[in-house]
Amino acid sequence: METATYDPNDLRVGSYPVASQTVTFASGQNIVRGAVLGKITASGKYVLSASAASDGSQVPIAIAAVAVDATAADTPGPVLLTGEYDYSCRPEDTLATAAAIPGAQAVIMKGLGHFPMSEDYAALRAHLLPALDRFAIIP
Repeated sequence: METATYDPNDLRVGSYPVASQTVTFASGQNIVRGAVLGKITASGKYVLSASAASDGSQVPIAIAAVAVDATAADTPGPVLLTGEYDYSCRPEDTLATAAAIPGAQAVIMKGLGHFPMSEDYAALRAHLLPALDRFAIIP
């Protein structure tokens, strides 16, 4: 087991890889480093995630890697992600678990993260429907 010292300035602890990308923060907000973000479905822009939202941003999907002042205009900035790059359940762990269970099947959904149903439903659907078909034939 790996251990690490907590540093309140770090957004994560441990040596696991982190996926990041540059996104567009919607105007009208001043995002602090470490803020939990959601993505507006219609625009693809990132805002603070709020459970009361209904525009897609209610699903937390990223962490602000730096402070971003988007008060005056849409502003690009880096975020930290989960996914195929989801290190709470890494692909290699999924495959190892499936290998240990007789008859188990594992499919790594490339490009999808911890919340595939809200990240890219069309991509998830391509995996979901065949899985449901397999369940339909089980007596």
